[in-house]
Amino acid sequence: MPTQVLFIRHGETPWNRVKRIQGHIDIALADTGIEQARRLAERFVREAREGMRLDAIYSSDLQRAQQTAQPTADALGIVPHLMQTLRERAYGIFQGHDSQEIASRYPDDYAHWQTRDPGFAPAGGESVRTFYHRIVHAVAGIVAKHPGGRIACVTHGGVLDCIYRYAQGLALDAPRTYPLLNTSINRVEFDEAGVATVLEWADVAHLNGASDDDGLAKATGR
Repeated sequence: MPTQVLFIRHGETPWNRVKRIQGHIDIALADTGIEQARRLAERFVREAREGMRLDAIYSSDLQRAQQTAQPTADALGIVPHLMQTLRERAYGIFQGHDSQEIASRYPDDYAHWQTRDPGFAPAGGESVRTFYHRIVHAVAGIVAKHPGGRIACVTHGGVLDCIYRYAQGLALDAPRTYPLLNTSINRVEFDEAGVATVLEWADVAHLNGASDDDGLAKATGR
């Protein structure tokens, strides 16, 4: 029996608004993010009443993900499983900066980053390749515990990116052409062999269709 996973990006944070890299820095939700989490919970309660219950909720252990997962967990009476392996990519020295600041402080690293080399890792951080394998391995373990189940996984934009690339067979250095929206629901089905199929992507109907993408502004003057 296939397992359906609802991958959910955390709600909006103050740093999302200004396109500042968070990585493993433990940033809390903004007021708008708290409201998005509340609306997400309301949606899952409605779905549960219609017979679409969740078997489990998994979450990154960073508080922006926990704060997004908790209202749904409380409403459905489910204790969320917190996993460090579901964290956002570790960006090392880039964390806490926007693209303009990175370009100014670390010009050589910024130039290498912009080549989309999957093997590049900022000092103290992870490469895209390492991050991707961490996420695929973590999700495979979760799916194996819930054959035929329907579960939620509250995490980060970079994690959603990894899952989409895995399901679609996209190269790690291919430009992103799909959205990664705050508090979006992204439905992916995994068969018994671990083959993933995207069923629905970037669903923000519970937010009246309004949500911000996990993108960074390019540095100017280069």
